[in-house]
Amino acid sequence: MSGTTLHPRVEQALELYGMKRREEALALLDRRLAEAPDDHEAWTARARCLTALGRNEEGLDAADQALKLEPELADGHFMRGFALRRMSRLPEAEQSQREAIRLAPQSWGPRAQRAEMLIFVGTKEEALQEAQEAVRLGPDVVETWHTMYKVAAFNSRSDLVQESVRQLLRIDPTDQLAVTVVTDREAREPGTSAARAADLYAGALAVAPDSESLRADLDRAVYRMLRGTRWLALLCLVMAAVTVDVFPTGGEAKELPVHLGTRLWTLTLMAAVWGFGAWRRYRRLRTGAQLTVFALVRRSFWPRVALGQATWATLCALLLVALPWSERTVPQILFWLALVPNLLSISHDRDKV
Repeated sequence: MSGTTLHPRVEQALELYGMKRREEALALLDRRLAEAPDDHEAWTARARCLTALGRNEEGLDAADQALKLEPELADGHFMRGFALRRMSRLPEAEQSQREAIRLAPQSWGPRAQRAEMLIFVGTKEEALQEAQEAVRLGPDVVETWHTMYKVAAFNSRSDLVQESVRQLLRIDPTDQLAVTVVTDREAREPGTSAARAADLYAGALAVAPDSESLRADLDRAVYRMLRGTRWLALLCLVMAAVTVDVFPTGGEAKELPVHLGTRLWTLTLMAAVWGFGAWRRYRRLRTGAQLTVFALVRRSFWPRVALGQATWATLCALLLVALPWSERTVPQILFWLALVPNLLSISHDRDKV
């Protein structure tokens, strides 16, 4: 805000705004303007609250009213440009921020806003210069480094992108953008398992719980885990089919029923497959990732399909091994009933979540 003394109600409203209690702040400003309609600082603060609430046209009107009362008000031009940008009127918004910079050359806010708009209405080089000036004026402000990250990414400056992430984590270790970028980079490294990726995203969500992108990435990693259980089930199915000799090839077929000891040994191997391949991994996951498994199965169709198919194939494998079959017709039917549904969906449901 400008250097003039603010009325106590305007100060209180700005405190409420900082606490994200925008409606209360707006009500307080309306009371102030009812008694002093020429308070340009109150009009500027009102524009700030209205744009934060998504009422951009009203916010623009409030900023214009502030500038009618005080044409050289830098904050008024800043808020006018902010509202215009929200309304996709970028050339006008860029001009307003340029005017704010003229009136307050040491303020980082207008420069950060202008840098982001210059990506679309200026040149990449000019946008980068303005972003660099913004971080020079506000080196310990997350917003300036957010701007630098966007502009650097647009300019394909990976060095500045990495520097932006480092600075954001220095200023605020819980910054959503920085935490998301670092986590996503590690989770997408070659060879990273679905369980490891789920753990990484769950840990990042504990730091930045409001990040929708992290939550979506965690859902996708958990879905990869659920899809992977079908391969465990199919392995058990193949083991069961070999044990019972469902499809004898060459030579003489095994005599049925298969010896109980052989079947018990196969059941032990199947239990080991699920114990080490699924249960052990699940137990080692973070709590957030474990909870996501159940939540995703409850609310999404394809995770239920993947888990249901794995369960069905494992059940068929258990029936093949547990029962003392004396002929092969029913075991063959069970084998195909377990195999075909998995093969039909396993190749095209990769990106369903």
